[in-house]
Amino acid sequence: MQNTQHTTHTADGLDAALTGRRVTAVVGGDRLDLVLDGPVTVRVAQDFRFTGATGVAVFFPALTVRPTRPLLGLVGRTVGSARVTPAGGLELVLTGEGGGTLSVPPHALLAPWRVVTPDGTLCAGLPGGEVAWSEEAGALRPPGPPRSW
Repeated sequence: MQNTQHTTHTADGLDAALTGRRVTAVVGGDRLDLVLDGPVTVRVAQDFRFTGATGVAVFFPALTVRPTRPLLGLVGRTVGSARVTPAGGLELVLTGEGGGTLSVPPHALLAPWRVVTPDGTLCAGLPGGEVAWSEEAGALRPPGPPRSW
């Protein structure tokens, strides 16, 4: 990982890496894993908000996440856009019927989100709204042996 900063040119790489990918699974527990084809996983470890056709729902992974019907309805949907907010949060817009927006705000003390591939972390939100980017932000390499964070 390198380039810890609030916003950078690599934010466009995140959008390029995620846009057009289909959601293949939604997994709960002590975090939310939004598994995309590729394979790419958007991992949310802190509070997040999902805004969809049925309204707004707030989730607290520290208290466990049980995927709701709107979250489970994201399986088969496509990422329409992905961005890191100026404050260091993550926002994913999912397209199609049952789509919506997943918003993860920055956290002052904890790392709230990250985007991972079999090769490791592409980028991650860090405490205080900082964002760490891998050397290949936006360029997903072919699957290889997993690297730990």
